[in-house]
Amino acid sequence: MKNLKLGIFGFGCVGQGLYHVLQQSNSINSEIVKICIKDLNKPRSLEAAYFTDKKDDLLQNEGIDVIVELIDDAEAAFEIVSTAMNNGKSVVSANKKMIAEHLEELLELQEKNNVSLLYEASCCASIPIIRNLEEYYDNDLLSSLEGIFNGSTNFILSKLIAGGQTYDEVLKEAQDLGFAESDPTLDVEGIDPKYKLCILLFHAFGLVAKPDDVFNYGISKINDFDIDYAKKRGLTIKLISKCRREGDKIEAYCLPTFIPIGSVLSQTSNEYNAVVLESAFSESQLLYGKGAGDKPTGSAVLSDISALNHDYKYEYKKKAKNEGKFELCENFDMRLYVRYNGSSPDFNDFESIEEKYQSDRGNFLVGTIKLKKLKNSRWLKDSTINTIVLN
Repeated sequence: MKNLKLGIFGFGCVGQGLYHVLQQSNSINSEIVKICIKDLNKPRSLEAAYFTDKKDDLLQNEGIDVIVELIDDAEAAFEIVSTAMNNGKSVVSANKKMIAEHLEELLELQEKNNVSLLYEASCCASIPIIRNLEEYYDNDLLSSLEGIFNGSTNFILSKLIAGGQTYDEVLKEAQDLGFAESDPTLDVEGIDPKYKLCILLFHAFGLVAKPDDVFNYGISKINDFDIDYAKKRGLTIKLISKCRREGDKIEAYCLPTFIPIGSVLSQTSNEYNAVVLESAFSESQLLYGKGAGDKPTGSAVLSDISALNHDYKYEYKKKAKNEGKFELCENFDMRLYVRYNGSSPDFNDFESIEEKYQSDRGNFLVGTIKLKKLKNSRWLKDSTINTIVLN
């Protein structure tokens, strides 16, 4: 087994989590050589000799075998990762935005330089979903993959459904616990789980999907009226990311969804994530674990470092097998709940409307619409309107 020398970019929540799990693990033959950070004057828990603010101290250091990229800036991360691979270094990353937006380029860089890029921590933190899709599901016929891919929004929704706190109060609690960023937009608007869905689409079906081509809608508009609707019908609300194959077409989206209480996903609470896979041979299977926090994410990074000790690489078998076989499709029906105030907007883009309700507290309708029409609807941009999938 190799003794890997690590160069780490970033020493925030995940970087510190990695350091702590690395110190507590006796089975990983690796050591940190240098850590690149922005601010050398900020107090740190490690001795100053570990730190530098010059990226070339890591990227051009022949004594470093593996670059561990743990920063927030996706474009800066891509520059770091591409330079590292061009310099013959393998890379471990947790940056889902960078990977989703540059996936094809990253695949070419790995092949050209004969190095490995591993990124288990980019999707669902402690859940080993990518490795399972690569290895366990390499020959099974997957039909769908769906779940809760964002611990921050699941924490917020769990608290809102429990009651007693406002959205702003719950969001602040999530931020104080380190589950949500100071700017929570990527989480609460469904952008973060969409990046993860794009990555998992590739490992599940071999399809490279641009993030802009996958529809997302967040949880920031959910109010007490929506929660009351759910509770009266034995439902809860989860932000669900989903991809489903039918023939050579794949539907993919990230949307708040009503889930029956008692179902597997309804019981996934707080910062936990869950992934449900449906396939021809193994049928329905569940992967469950913490989706936010320093140590859960740090443990996923550590798992990739351990894999590099054994020269592990993603083989991308589904890409080779299915290249050009599948395409995203938006021409499928979705059953939606739409809550609105005042007079009814123009809902002519619905295929059918099965229920309408009006009251002093608010109004709603339930109907069926094509995803393509939903994406382009004018009413969806109205700040007083919210929509939730009804399965």
